[in-house]
Order: sequence, then structure tokens, then C-alpha cells
Amino acid sequence: MTARIQFPIDYIEPVFRPPSEAHSLILPVTNGCSWNKCTFCDMYTAPQKKFRARDEEQVLEEIRRCGERMIVQRVFLADGDAMVLPTHRLLRILQAIAEHMPEVTRVTSYCLPRNLRRKSVEELRQLREAGLQMLYVGAESGDDEVLRRVNKGETFDSTAEALIKAREAGLRTSVMILNGLGGQSLSPQHAANSARLMNLTQPDYLSTLVVSFPNGLDRYREQFPDFQPLEQQGLFIEMEQFLSALELEKTVFRSDHASNYLVLKGTLGRDKARMLAQVREAVERPAHAGLRPEWMRGL
Repeated sequence: MTARIQFPIDYIEPVFRPPSEAHSLILPVTNGCSWNKCTFCDMYTAPQKKFRARDEEQVLEEIRRCGERMIVQRVFLADGDAMVLPTHRLLRILQAIAEHMPEVTRVTSYCLPRNLRRKSVEELRQLREAGLQMLYVGAESGDDEVLRRVNKGETFDSTAEALIKAREAGLRTSVMILNGLGGQSLSPQHAANSARLMNLTQPDYLSTLVVSFPNGLDRYREQFPDFQPLEQQGLFIEMEQFLSALELEKTVFRSDHASNYLVLKGTLGRDKARMLAQVREAVERPAHAGLRPEWMRGL
């Protein structure tokens, strides 16, 4: 009889990670999200995902066991905002990764902008030197009214401050904007101010996802009672407004998440004209734009 080998990490499901971390080791250093009040997000609402910092000794032991049993090249620090941990604790985790998994070439994490307010540029620089390379920041919008309506707990200024601080420390940033987050009434200002935020901060990577409501709109409408979701064409019009206003120098842009009807890939600004042409084709001739069918879309 063959003995069953237990995986080295004790996960509390569900576990989430960015699409680009599909081949990374997911290493939870916290459970859930320390904010967890955004009305559009259902990722960490299950009872078992109540926020807590995971036991440090357990995390370090899991790193050691992973190093013994597998070759790892990329690590993603989960759950929703590992950067809420104190810098000294993150440094010990990064140092353990370097010691026990020397083949690792990249460590990344989700990051709430508020968590960088407590960290200096020098602290972030120390984390980069210890192995942290990139932060995924869910900005969602650059418009203060939209952010207030969805209870994001952030503003244009707080997100900009965090992204600029990360860049000063030499950390790469991957920023997410939610297409359709402002609904019909706030769509133009959502597009314009999100572009303004990106132009100011010049992230290394930028992606757009379509806001989705797998559990319905009731929670969302608690603070946004007049919210009316954008139809497919409205999403494309908003995307055209957003792209048109972007003035980025060398940002890798991706709109290829499963929630998107239209797949866009390129570098801004080099490929801006091409991608705008794709969006305009989707607005004017959706049957010819190669859109993802509804049954293939998801979170």
C-alpha cells in the first residue's frame, strides 16, 4: 500500500491568486482580507476566511517543507493583503524563502494601498532587497465618488501615494481597474479619473476586469442604490474612454481575464492605437470583433 504524501501547506479554501500566478507556489501568510468591506467583492466572505495573520512558525515550517519536497521558482504571498504584516515579519518570511527555496526568482503579493501608509520607502526597499519583486494593487477606480459608493476605503490620493512609494522603492506594480464599477451613472468619471490615476503613477502592469456579481446586486446596492450595470456595449464605450485618456510610457496592458468580453493585449503607449481600433470595432461591429461568448465568461 502506497503512503499518501501530504502537501506541505495547510490551505483554508477558497484560495485566490492573480491569473499570472497560475504556476506559482501559493503561500498563505494571512487568511482573508484585513479590510473585506468592498461591496463588489465576495472573495473572502466565507466564515472560514475571517481575517487573521497566520502563525509565523507554521508559515516558516511550511516554507522549509516545500524546500525539501519541490523545486519552486515563483512564490505568491496570499491571502488578500500579505503586506498588512509588519515589515520585520515579512523579512523573516522572505529570508526563509531564500534559504530553503534558493531556486525562487520571484516573490509577489496582493497589496491594499492603506497597508503601504504604514511602511516607509526604506522598509519597502528592504523587502525588495530580500526578494519581494511586485505588488498587485486593486485600485478598482481612480474616482473618489465611485470608491466611496463601493466602500473601497481608499481615495485617488491614497492609491496614488501607495503606487508612487512602491515605485520609489524599486518594486514593480500591477494595477487592476474594474470596467463597469461605476455603473451607468458614473461611467464617464470612472473612466476619466482611473486614467488620470494611471497617468500619474505609471504602473509596470495594468489590467482591466469586468465587475461581476455572482451573488447578486443586493450587497452592492446597499451604498449604491441607483446602480445600473453597464450592458456589453456600455462596457466597450467606457473602455474606449479609458484607453483614449491613458498617457503611459511603457506599461504592459492586459484585458484578458475570463470576465472580459474583449481580449486586449499590448504595451502602452506603443500599442494604444491598435487596441483602440479593436475596442471601436467591438462598439460598432460586435459580431466581427471576436468577442468571448457569455458561456465562457467567469470570475
